[in-house]
Amino acid sequence: MTYKIRVLLIVFVLSLSACQTNNKDSKKDTSKEEVSLKEHFKGSFLIGAAINDSHIDRSDSLGIQLLKKEFNSITPENIMKWMYVHPEKDSYFFDTTDKYVALGQENGMYIVGHNLVWHSQLADWVNPIKDSLEMASVLKEHINTIASRYKGKIDAWDVVNEALNEDGTLRESVFSNTMGDGFLELAFKEAAKADPDATLIYNDYNLWKPEKRDGVVRLVKKLQDNGAKIDEVGIQAHWSLEGPSIEDIENSIIAFSELGVKISFTELDVTVLPNPWELDGAAVNQNYDEFEGDPKMNPYPNGLPDSVKLKLSKRYQDIFNLFTKHKEKISRVTFWGVQDGQSWLNNWPINGRTNYPLFFDRNYQPKKVYTDIISAKNN
Repeated sequence: MTYKIRVLLIVFVLSLSACQTNNKDSKKDTSKEEVSLKEHFKGSFLIGAAINDSHIDRSDSLGIQLLKKEFNSITPENIMKWMYVHPEKDSYFFDTTDKYVALGQENGMYIVGHNLVWHSQLADWVNPIKDSLEMASVLKEHINTIASRYKGKIDAWDVVNEALNEDGTLRESVFSNTMGDGFLELAFKEAAKADPDATLIYNDYNLWKPEKRDGVVRLVKKLQDNGAKIDEVGIQAHWSLEGPSIEDIENSIIAFSELGVKISFTELDVTVLPNPWELDGAAVNQNYDEFEGDPKMNPYPNGLPDSVKLKLSKRYQDIFNLFTKHKEKISRVTFWGVQDGQSWLNNWPINGRTNYPLFFDRNYQPKKVYTDIISAKNN
């Protein structure tokens, strides 16, 4: 073999080796870019986030980047509640909701409407209504106006929110006071008329409790018996490091799926802070101002210790292992917020605390819990 041929062979082998190394590095970099919550749980269920005005008006650019990368579903935290979207009897405000829907459409996301009927955050003009016929007329007009506007654009509606007490009985509200439980059937039937293809959801908290769970089972069965379309039960998941138990959560998944409906976990976060012992569920009217500024109720103002990071990660791993086990029953898991600094739990039930309930920190960076979940095998 001549010297020239030997040199050419050496150059070829070195070039081939470099090419293979570059290909490996390229594949490695690509896989890193593809890591996200929505990719990790692809084929299992959608991964959503509740968003606020700063996302909708695009002023939170880092939040928008995180939203696009990690999530494939969005829910509006406040803007579609009655007091904002229908502030006066003859006046609607759709500017912000239109922008919200446009954001979801631009990014191919599953868009949730939250919510059509709720006893809280009502416009002032609704509460004085005493007549059942007037209330029925108001509900029909409200639901049809909003749901028809977004027909074919909003994928799912939280039609009725938090209609039950903790013992499973009907909550007292302006709707139940005027119409009894008839407002539930009316709401679901009107939503179905306005958009027959939208997924219709009953949404509530503390559904791990047997009494409240049984109340929702009765509610869904009655709607079904009366010919109302109901597709999902939305389980709000405002939980803590200690509870509810995985067994209690699983019992609710099974109980609702046996009704022939899907389950969505609509408002997931895990508080790491102590709360007053009277606290019960996620009712927004529970405020404990007397504890504001109490260091015992805000033990981690400068960051979580490693021991609590481990507990938070373990808690979420147990939760998502359960979700994955029942993935055929679950359509969506939505975090209530994008990053810790935007979580409502910084101000509820005690104002001015520093909480760490989500997967991304106040600098929009993934936390240990995120890394642990992503690195786990997804069955």
